Amino acid sequence: MSVREGKKLALAGVDYASKTDRGIQNIFNRLLKNGMHGICFSLYEEGQNPGDQITEDQIRRRMEIIKPYTKWIRTFSCTDGNEAIPRIAKEYGIKTLAGAWLGDDNEINNQEIAGLIKLAKEGYVDIAAVGNEVLYRKDLSESELLHFIQQVKEAIPTIPVGYVDAYYEFVDRPKITEACDVILANCYPYWEGCRIDYALVYMKEMYNQAVKVANGKKVIITETGWPSMGESFEGAYPSYDNAKRYFINTQQWAETDDLELFYFSSFDEPWKVGAEGDVGAYWGLWDKDEKLKF
Repeated sequence: MSVREGKKLALAGVDYASKTDRGIQNIFNRLLKNGMHGICFSLYEEGQNPGDQITEDQIRRRMEIIKPYTKWIRTFSCTDGNEAIPRIAKEYGIKTLAGAWLGDDNEINNQEIAGLIKLAKEGYVDIAAVGNEVLYRKDLSESELLHFIQQVKEAIPTIPVGYVDAYYEFVDRPKITEACDVILANCYPYWEGCRIDYALVYMKEMYNQAVKVANGKKVIITETGWPSMGESFEGAYPSYDNAKRYFINTQQWAETDDLELFYFSSFDEPWKVGAEGDVGAYWGLWDKDEKLKF
């Protein structure tokens, strides 16, 4: 990052130095009340892990909490009870970016794809996401992923189909970008060690990299967020203040530039400690006990 870029970055977002704590809180409250375009819908309670059965009661309870604040939700799986989420979301008037979770188990992958197609044919899917960071994790090859994308596109030709991964994967893998109807890009300045002061402009650059290779297709930011607790990552520091600032900056940018952005995440997820360390458990706007953190 150049000195010149650094000067520009310091001007990005709200001028927090001129704001009192109450003033910053008022901005947060206004943006939350105005509503987000979308939010990633996390269901696993303390003691639960991916693969555990999700109940309709817990879906409805958490849907009631987020309903006033979002137009869309993003889901990650179409099995283990998660397949009920898009149907229940429609009852609440919420649109769905529904995802099939793909990994290195072909039997589960086929179940997920079948579940996504079934939900879409029943009218519960507005955008279909075939896999989440599969290439980043190296769970599937590019050709295997392309096969699944094509399978879903052929089955539901009237619904936009995409794949979710870090923004740079769409730069590095033109075949994947070409196969998608819509580019579903995850943008995390935090995980690239960016300081909070520079994070908004850094994320704009991430987004613009995806736009440049999208060939006119819509680019949606499918995940972005900042943790409220945990160990730092290079120059990125988790804290309640930083998480609040990041939410404000991203929502104001989305509002001003009319972007489609899904905030990560709705609720804290204790199980993610195993995958990401202690910071993994603290990405929610609401804590694990479903209390608004800010």
